[in-house]
Amino acid sequence: MKVLSLIPPMTQLNTPYPSTAYLTGFLRSRQIDAVQEDLALALVLSFFTSQGISEIHTQALTLPERDRSASVNYFLDYFEIYQDTIEPVIAFLQGRDSTLSHRINTRDFLPEGPRFFSLDAYDDGDYADPLAWAFGALGSHDRARHLATLYLNDLSDVLRDAVDDRFEFVRYAESLASSQPTFTPLAEALAARPTLMDLHLQELTIQAIEKHQPNLIILSVPFPGAMYAALRIAQTIKAKYKKIKIALGGGYVNTELREITEPRIFDYVDFISLDSGERPLLNILEHLDSKRSAERLVRTFVRNAVDQVQYMNWQEPDIPFEDVGVATWDGLPLDSYLSILDMLNPMHRLWSDGRWNKLTVAHGCYWKKCSFCDVSLDYISRYETASAGLLVDRIEQIVDETGQTGFHFVDEAAPPKILKALAEELIRRKVIISWWGNIRFEKTFTPDLVELLAKSGCIAMSGGLEVASDRLLDLMKKGVSVEQVAQVTKGFSDAGILVHAYLMYGFPTQTVQETVDALEYVRQLFENGCIQSGFFHRFTCTVHSPVGKNPQEYGITLMPLPPVSFAKNDIAFIDPSGVDHDALGQALKKAIYNFMHGVGLEQHAHIWFDECDMQIPKSKVARNIITKVLQNGG
Repeated sequence: MKVLSLIPPMTQLNTPYPSTAYLTGFLRSRQIDAVQEDLALALVLSFFTSQGISEIHTQALTLPERDRSASVNYFLDYFEIYQDTIEPVIAFLQGRDSTLSHRINTRDFLPEGPRFFSLDAYDDGDYADPLAWAFGALGSHDRARHLATLYLNDLSDVLRDAVDDRFEFVRYAESLASSQPTFTPLAEALAARPTLMDLHLQELTIQAIEKHQPNLIILSVPFPGAMYAALRIAQTIKAKYKKIKIALGGGYVNTELREITEPRIFDYVDFISLDSGERPLLNILEHLDSKRSAERLVRTFVRNAVDQVQYMNWQEPDIPFEDVGVATWDGLPLDSYLSILDMLNPMHRLWSDGRWNKLTVAHGCYWKKCSFCDVSLDYISRYETASAGLLVDRIEQIVDETGQTGFHFVDEAAPPKILKALAEELIRRKVIISWWGNIRFEKTFTPDLVELLAKSGCIAMSGGLEVASDRLLDLMKKGVSVEQVAQVTKGFSDAGILVHAYLMYGFPTQTVQETVDALEYVRQLFENGCIQSGFFHRFTCTVHSPVGKNPQEYGITLMPLPPVSFAKNDIAFIDPSGVDHDALGQALKKAIYNFMHGVGLEQHAHIWFDECDMQIPKSKVARNIITKVLQNGG
C-alpha cells in the first residue's frame, strides 16, 4: 500500500505546510510506503516561467478592454519585460542567484506595476530613495527581495484579474468553502469549465500520480482557501484513476465539516476524517487492505450503500504525541520555495521570509480557557507533551535531513515549562538553532527564563493581547492583564527577542471607548519597545467556542443558522452595544500598520478614527501608563 500526501493550493510559498510532513513521517515510522508533494508551490511556479507568462498574456488578451484592470493593462504593456525577467527573479527569490539583487536595486530592471505605488508612501522628501528609511545604505539583498515581492504581487493581481478571479497566493477561492451551509457553490464551481489555473492544477496532479503510483491519496486542507483546489485535484484523480482512494482531512475539515450530511462531496473523496489524523489513517489503510470493516473506522465519514453520509467512530485511543514519529520533508523541493519580503517590519516578515522547519512542542493547549477559541475541539482540548530529550532528538533529525536550522514552533500556546526544559536541553547538547513560536504572555516568562530562551536560539515570540482591555480580557478568560503583558513583552524585547501581538476587536459588548483605549495601550506598547509587530483581527463567533455555546454569558444573541448540510463554523450574532466594528477596524489596521513602521506614535489614539462616520471619544488611558508600569514593575 502506497500513500501520497498532497498539499493543495494555496498555502505558503516560503515553506511547506507541515501536515503532510507530519503524516509522512508518522507513516514511515510504521513501515508504510509514504511520499508527499506540494502542489501549492508547484501551481504558482508553473505560471512563473517564461512559458507561463506567455499563457497569462494570451489569456489577458481575450479580455475586452473595458474589463481590463490597471494591473492587466500594465502587464500587457510590459509583457516582454515580464517574460524576460520572471525566471531570473524566481531564481533570486529561491536563493539560487543572489547577485541579481544589484540589477533589481537599480529600479530599471523590473517592470513596476500598481503594487509599486505603495513605495510612494515611504517617500517623505528626506530620501532620494523611498526605501532608504527601511534598508539604509546596507541591506541591498533585502531591498531587492522586497522589490521582487512587489513584482510577484503585481503578477498575482494579473492572475486574479485575467485568469481566475478566485486566485490569491494564500486564500484561493476561500468564499466557496468558508462556513458554506450547502455544498452547492463548490459543486457549481467544480462543474464549470476549467480555468487556465484549473488546467495547470490538473496537469500537475496527473504528473504526481504517474510519478508515485499511489493506492491512497491524502488531501490535507488547512484553510477554507484550499478546499476548492483540493476538490479539483480529487476530481482529476477520480476521472482518470478510478481505483485510487482519497481521504480528506486537515484544519478546515476539523472545524467546519464536523456535522456534514452532504453526500455529493463523496463523488470526489472516499473518506473524511476528523482531528489528529494518525489513528484514522491507520484504520483506513487496514480497511483498504481488507483487515478492518468500514464500521470500525475512527472519526471518519463515509457514504454508505443508500447514498447517505455515515459517521464511523469506533473507539480506539489516539496515537500518543510521543509516538507520532518525526516529521519528514523528504520529497518536497526545499530549494524551490520563495523567500519573499512583503512586509518590511522585522518581526512581521518572519511568516513569509525564510524556510522554517515547522514543529510542535506539545499537542493542544495547556490553558484551553479562552472564550473565543475552539476549546471543545481536539486540537485544543487534548493536551499532551513530549520530553525535552525527545524533542531535541526530533530537531536534530530534521536539521540533518533538511540542512536548515530555523524552526517555527506552531503550538497554539507553547507551555513555559516545556520551553524551559527544551532550552536547557538545546544548550546542554550544544544544538544550534534559531526558533520562534506562539505563547501566552503569562507571568511565568520571567526575565531569567526569557534570557534562557534567547540563549537557546529564540529570536521571536507571538502571543495574544487580544482586546487590550482588562474588563474584556477577564470576560474572555484570557488569564492575563494589560500590565502583565507589558512587563512580559518588555522582558522579551530587552533580551533581543522580537514580539508580535495578536489583537482583536469586535468582541461581545466591546464599546467604542474600549476600542479607542485599546489602541492607546497598543500605541504605548510600541512606543516603549514592548512589541515590534501586531495585527488586529475581527472577532468571529464560532460554534465550537464558549461564546458560541453560551452566548447569554457574553450578552449577545446568536442569529439563527440556515439548514446546514456542509460547512458550519461562524455564527452571526446581535450585540446590544450596536457598535459598527467594521468601520472601526479600518482605522485600527491603518494605525497598527503605521506603528509597525515607527510612524504616528506621537498621535493621540482617537485621531486614527477621524474618517469613521461616528462620534469618537478621546482615550481615557493616561498617555504614560505603560511607562509607569514598566518603571514600577507593575
